[in-house]
Amino acid sequence: MAMPDLAQRYTAQMVRDLPDDGNRYEVVHGELLVTPVPRMMHQAVLARLFARLRAYLEPLGLADTLLFAPADISWDDDTLVQPDLFVVTVEEIGLEWPGIKTLLLAAEVLSPSSARADRVIKRRLYQVQRVDTYWVVDIESGMVEVWHPGDERPEIVTDTLRWRVGAAAPEAAIALVELFREPGRR
Repeated sequence: MAMPDLAQRYTAQMVRDLPDDGNRYEVVHGELLVTPVPRMMHQAVLARLFARLRAYLEPLGLADTLLFAPADISWDDDTLVQPDLFVVTVEEIGLEWPGIKTLLLAAEVLSPSSARADRVIKRRLYQVQRVDTYWVVDIESGMVEVWHPGDERPEIVTDTLRWRVGAAAPEAAIALVELFREPGRR
């Protein structure tokens, strides 16, 4: 009996052609990444992070640079990712997905099923693609890993997450205690 080819190399187009079954499908250098529907806490943290970043970007006239999954970020034929949330350049606002190439910030909120992909596979990709800042948001540990393109190790943030959309911009400060609070609690 023939065994299925488990080492199949996927392309971005193959992933785009998969049926919509509620899972998130991504591909990095031909490796298929499948993530099931996120948990409630994942979505609560993501919503808070989005709200705080939008509140930061709004007075700068940059609110529309903040986007979230589902998305279709692809730098080549065997790569397609959907960061949980991300910030693009002003020049790329309004472009269709194939035109989005420059991410100023990408953030992934870890789920049990996404830890390897987010911490290793996608992190390496984002570094190679020169994503300015990559946040790995770890709810279970109450911390955020902050990565930049040349980093060999992340900065571990356990109190206040800080970021600037540009060198001349003011700094955003996001208290992790607020970000990670249980849904329904103040």
